Amino acid sequence: MDSFRRRVEATTGVSLPNTRALHVWSTAEPGWFWDLTWDDTGIVGDKGPVRFDPGAAMWEGRFFPEASLNFAENLLHGRGRPDHEPAIIYRREDGSASSLSWVELRSQAARFAAGLQAMGVVAGDRVAAWMPNMPETIIAMLGAATIGAVFTSTSADFGVSGVVDRFGQVAPKVLVATDGYLYGGSVFPRLGQLRQIVEALPSLEMVVVVPGLSQNPELDGIPLSVTYAEFLSAGVTLEGFQRLPFDHPIYILYSSGTTGQPKCIVHRAGGVLIK
Repeated sequence: MDSFRRRVEATTGVSLPNTRALHVWSTAEPGWFWDLTWDDTGIVGDKGPVRFDPGAAMWEGRFFPEASLNFAENLLHGRGRPDHEPAIIYRREDGSASSLSWVELRSQAARFAAGLQAMGVVAGDRVAAWMPNMPETIIAMLGAATIGAVFTSTSADFGVSGVVDRFGQVAPKVLVATDGYLYGGSVFPRLGQLRQIVEALPSLEMVVVVPGLSQNPELDGIPLSVTYAEFLSAGVTLEGFQRLPFDHPIYILYSSGTTGQPKCIVHRAGGVLIK
């Protein structure tokens, strides 16, 4: 923070003797502050000529209204990391383990993006995941973000109604789901519930099933389904990232649903990225 304070002083010529002065300046000059924050955090993209448009009222303010960036490009950007260093290290409670290098993660995210694009998914379409914490969940998010699709998820322990109450509001084109998961030493198969979820979501055009319990899950009873491996092999590797506005949606999360139907909460790519 103090390095940033000194860079602000050098760039603007304003005297900022301490952190309190930096804070006061940041609220008085939000355009300058976010301009320099973009540079300081190394965001990949085009800032555009306007850093902050205050609007007529506080809630009409827009940050970087003419900027363009891609969330996945920023997460996968090298930043000096060797390609073959691990990007993801995965451990499951039964002892199974795997890892993905940066080059492998970029490749799989690009292949997932190509698979989405091959089936007609475009920027703004929703890709949903009913998944545990595993590398394929991250790959699906990165693949969706690569082409500007909006990612939304629930964990694999949600029941059918909990999933449908959420995803039913956002009309996903693609659902990524596991055949089952392990927790607390127990096995939880999910294909029966998955069939019910798919039947309750008429917007779906494809269901991508990720092996969680079996390397060859039985998909005969699951409409619109393909295996994860089949999906990755369907498209050619996508080159490049689709840069979109700073406030393009990246995630849809949900309230708890304890006082009625869960509320959809849309998060924007630029804000999430900076945070």
